[in-house]
This record gives sequence, C-alpha cells and structure tokens, in this order.
Amino acid sequence: MNPIGPLVPADEQFCHQITDTFGVVGSSDLAWTEKVCAMAVARDGSVQLGFGLGKYPNRDVMDAYAGLSRGVEQITVRASRRLSPEFERTAIGPIRYEVVEPLRSVRFVLDPNDEQPLSFDWTFTAALPCALEERTHQRNLIGTRVSAELVRYHQIGTASGWVEVDGRRTTMDDDSWISTRDHSWGVRYEVGQPPTDVERIDPLDGLSFSMIWSPILCERADGSRYGIFLHTVQVEGFGSTLHKVVTGAIEHEHGLHEPILDIDLTGLSFDPENRRLLGGTIRLRMADGSDRPLHVTVPTQTGFHLGAGLYFGYRGHFHGEFRGPEHLESERIADCSSPEQARELHQIRDTFVVVDDPIGGGTGRGNCQPIVAGPFDRYGLGAEDSFW
Repeated sequence: MNPIGPLVPADEQFCHQITDTFGVVGSSDLAWTEKVCAMAVARDGSVQLGFGLGKYPNRDVMDAYAGLSRGVEQITVRASRRLSPEFERTAIGPIRYEVVEPLRSVRFVLDPNDEQPLSFDWTFTAALPCALEERTHQRNLIGTRVSAELVRYHQIGTASGWVEVDGRRTTMDDDSWISTRDHSWGVRYEVGQPPTDVERIDPLDGLSFSMIWSPILCERADGSRYGIFLHTVQVEGFGSTLHKVVTGAIEHEHGLHEPILDIDLTGLSFDPENRRLLGGTIRLRMADGSDRPLHVTVPTQTGFHLGAGLYFGYRGHFHGEFRGPEHLESERIADCSSPEQARELHQIRDTFVVVDDPIGGGTGRGNCQPIVAGPFDRYGLGAEDSFW
C-alpha cells in the first residue's frame, strides 16, 4: 500500500513538483505553513488595515485575521476552520483572500459580520514587481532540528476599495493609500501551541536582539517611483555583535535591484515604556561601498499589532492551532500603547513610517516591523523591561 493524497482542483494543472497531489506538502512537519500577510495605510497615517491568512496542511487548519488600527486603537477579527475538504478555498467566515491577477493584484476582504462594526474590501495593485527574499533557515539551539525553512516574496504597491467602521464608510484609492504584502511557504517558527514535552530554552537569554522588516514605496517630485526594502536580524552580547543577517535592496520599477550590504540601526530611537519605534536615522552601505542615510519619521501612533493575528501567541492561542470546524472571535482595544497591552500584543507591528531618502531623491511611505528585545544602553532600554 502506497497512499496518495486527496485530489484537489489544482491537480488538473501541469505544475506538480512532488510525487503526490496538491493536497500534500513535501514535509510532514506540523509547522509547515503557507502564509499571506498585508497592510494598507492612508498616506496621512490616520487609518491602517491589516490582513493575514495561513494554511497548515499537516494540521488540517486554515486561519486568518483582518483588522484596523486607528491611532492607538485596534480592532481585530480572527477566523479559523478545518482545511479539509476545501483545500483551495481561501476564505473563512467573513474573511476572504483572492488573486485578481497573479504577481500583480490581489484582494483582501472582511465582510460585514456580527463580531465587530468593521468591514473592508481592498484591492492591492503593484507599483513594483514582486521580489524574492533570501531563504530563511534556522536551527534549534543545539543544531539538531531545522526550526524554520521557508521562502518569501514581498511586493510594494497601492490600495483601492473601501473600509467601513462604526457605520462610516471611507473610500480607498491608489493615489491616497499605500499597501505592502508578502507571501511565504515552508516550515515556520511559532506555529501551534508550544510543545510541553521538550526542554524550553531561551536562545537569547542575556543577549540583545534587534530586527526590522520594512518595504517602502518612494516617490520623486517628477512622479517616478522606486522601493526600499530592508531586513536585518542582529544579536548582540558580551560587548560584540554575535550574529548579523542583512538583506535588502533599492527596488526599481523595471525590476533592477541595487543590493544593500549593511543596515545600521544605531541611529533609531524607541519608547522605553512600550518599545515602539519613534524614528531616527538608518544608515545603509550599498554594494559600491557608498553610504545612504534614511531619515525615518513615525508621524502617528497608527500601526497594526500582529500579535492580535496570533504571531508569537495571544491570550493563550497561536496561529495554526485547531479551534474546531469553524471558529470566529474578535476584540476591540482602545489603547494598544499602554505597557500592559504592548506586552500582551508583543512588539511586532506594521508601523506606518515616512522615509526621507536624500540620495535617491524620494520620499517614502510604508511599513516597518521592528523588534528590540533585551538590554540596549544606546536606546535607554534595560533588561528588566524587555519583552518580545
């Protein structure tokens, strides 16, 4: 007996890459995930939308979140369902994801629902081509298990459609809204409940960790556009940098990428109460050896906390967790910036930023996801008030 997975509509296509059906993935790891994540923000930072949808074939789960940030307020609706037998339907309750034009346009929808007075229908339109990022490869502390092995692409664009909250509808158009999205697949970290029968080790105990992931749409006075993509992970301790990964590029409309060799975050500042990014200067070192300073402003407190989308867990639950055949829940938080709420929601958030790029001649708007965990003397952050 050599079992084969269930047939799904995609099996009619000529795009198989493993000797099984499209109902099956190439790894039996319970953390195998396919994920889309997106944000859209008004150019003045007054309101921002968040969306994420994940498919976990080895868990027989699909889940999603959709929400709104408006200053320090956040509204989030979450949904989960059993994946089978509708393996390809990217919808759960009122939350839907639709590919309009591959690699060019996608649609994110939160239908009117009984959970929250929030709904939206937003279409992402590309301003720049999709860009593959470096493969993520992580192992556990002793190196015996691959804890993350995934690929991701991101794309920078604009948003059109509408959002309605508390009975008031606002039109979104490509001239006044910015949008970014990413799509990843593979073995992912922090999926499902933490196992209870293995030793829990904090790999960063006593160390300092910083990261940003940031796609930005830049525009020049003549109307031309380009993108800035920044991603760096840095671990420091014992007076030196122990680990540093840098990927990023200046992305042009015709598809050319100028690689970034180094990203210096030391010119940023953070609020010691909630570790929110306050702004500052990021210095880039380009492939030709030149320096490129970016002046970052955080003009509003708007920014969608991904913790409410179950990243790193929220109120005892994690993305990928089976919640029953179909499950729907939500919350409305009046002030996400308080130290107590910040710790419950975690640091990582789609922070609306404005970037001045004097070398490139453009002003950018977009998304910055920062984390600064552990003690950082240069930021005035101590170990005693650290959190993820």
